[in-house]
Order: sequence, then structure tokens, then C-alpha cells
Amino acid sequence: MKIIQKIISLAGETNVKLNEPMHKHTTFKIGGPADIFVTPETKEALLELIGFCKTENIPVTVVGNGSNMLVSDDGIDGVVICTEKINYVNLENDIITSGAGAFLAVVANTAARESLSGLEFAAGIPGTVGGGTFMNAGAYGGELKDVIETVTALDSDGNVKVFKSAECGFGYRTSIFGGGYVILEVTFRLKKGNKEEILDTMKDLSQRRRDKQPLEYPSAGSTFKRPEGYFAGKLIEDANLKGYTIGGAQVSEKHSGFVINKGGATAQDVLELVEHIKKQVKEQSGVDLQEEIKLIGRQGNL
Repeated sequence: MKIIQKIISLAGETNVKLNEPMHKHTTFKIGGPADIFVTPETKEALLELIGFCKTENIPVTVVGNGSNMLVSDDGIDGVVICTEKINYVNLENDIITSGAGAFLAVVANTAARESLSGLEFAAGIPGTVGGGTFMNAGAYGGELKDVIETVTALDSDGNVKVFKSAECGFGYRTSIFGGGYVILEVTFRLKKGNKEEILDTMKDLSQRRRDKQPLEYPSAGSTFKRPEGYFAGKLIEDANLKGYTIGGAQVSEKHSGFVINKGGATAQDVLELVEHIKKQVKEQSGVDLQEEIKLIGRQGNL
């Protein structure tokens, strides 16, 4: 009880929930309860929370919009810290500085209003700056690494460091921040452009996304990374898996690269479907698919 009271003192009572169902906080709408779910309102409160949890040996999981993850049906041990309230977006000349919890779409639209080009591709990505940076999110030929100037992050030793883009180890859906870092803030360097052209590009990409992706169903976005020389969706479709269903999880009939929550899907349904897809694609084409979504939570069902 003393631990919970301390967490409340750091984050505020209204920002702390016990046994909070994670299906409320993931775009897949799947996931069991988090022991303690906290939404700190400032970077300082987040840092204090993490420091306290470390001294008490309490497991910590940091999430944003939950848009690229599958949470165990058994939930998550310890404290889940959600950055959604650390969502400031500040503009100075051609530099945008944003908190980890800011939506990429909000940052992209802020840039567009100021005739700044470079983030058009990110307008439809349903994630936060922190999560997007963590995995070097990208779409339609653009990646965050192309526009990130610096990343401020907390390392596993409790030190806050500022990394230049070249120091972030950005690759295809990866960065150094998978190694125990917590992203706090990101700056983007953009270029002046034509506002109408920027908005037209964003409108076009949004329409293409609506036309091709199953946005009407909960999902975690693209389920698999793009294998070199192939497209995951095409490989899955060629294996005759479009529409294949296990429980409430289904290979989207609109885009085979997406596993969707057709209704009432569990994490176990998704995991079994993912394993079936990988097995069938390997047998059909010889290609090993790798998950893009991150699996988190208690290991009972993962």
C-alpha cells in the first residue's frame, strides 16, 4: 500500500489506476490488466516514477498509444507508464520539439500548418512520437530517421542523454532505444515547403491508407516486417491465407499484411494465427517472416 501511495504522490491520484485492462489502451483492443497504470503529466514526474520503481525493484513498462503491440491475456506485471499526457508540440523556425506522448499525426499536422515539409508520410501513422522513434516508424517511402534531429532519452542507469540522429542506430523498424531506454522528447528538423502541396500529399496518402488498409477493425498495424525482396502481404496472400481466422483473430481480407481483431480476439488467438502464417509462408515460399508487433506482458500466454 505504501508503494501505491508513493506512486499517487508522484503522479496524482487521478493519474493512477489499479488492475487497469490494457485492452483499453491498445489499438488491437486486446490485453489483460496492468497491476498499476500511470499517466504522468510531465517528464519530471515520469523520471521520478521510473527512479522510484527502480529502487523498489518494480517492473516498469512504458507505452504510448499501444499501436504496435500485443499485450498478453494475463496482463502486465508491475507499473505501466503511459506517456499520453506528455504531448507538447513546440515550434521554433524549422524545428519541432515534441514530448514522447504526442501523436505523430498531430506533429505532422502542426508542421503542415506552418508550411514545413518532411512529415507528410507520418500523418496517418496511429502512434506517438516516442513509440514511432523507438521503431523508426515509416510509411510510403518516408521514415522518422529522415527528419529526426535529436532524441532525449533515459538510459538504464538513470541518466538522461541527448542523442543526435546519427547516434540512434536507426534501421528498418529498429533503433538503439530497444536496449532499455525510455524516450522523453524528440526534435524534428523540417524544410520550408508549399503548404497546399504538403496538404495535398497528406490527403493523398491518407486516402491510399483508407483504401488499402483495414482501418475499420482493431489491429496493431502491419503484423510482419517487410522481408528483403518481398512484401509480407503478398506472401501471405499467395499462401491462401487471406481471411484465415483463429478465434476472433483474422488475416484481413482487405490487406493480408494485417492481422485484425474481428471481434473478441484474445492475444492467444493472435499468437496462434501469427505462428500459422509463418509456418505456411515458410512452406510455400521459403521465406521466414518476422513480427513487427511487440509482444509484452506476463509470459503465461506469450
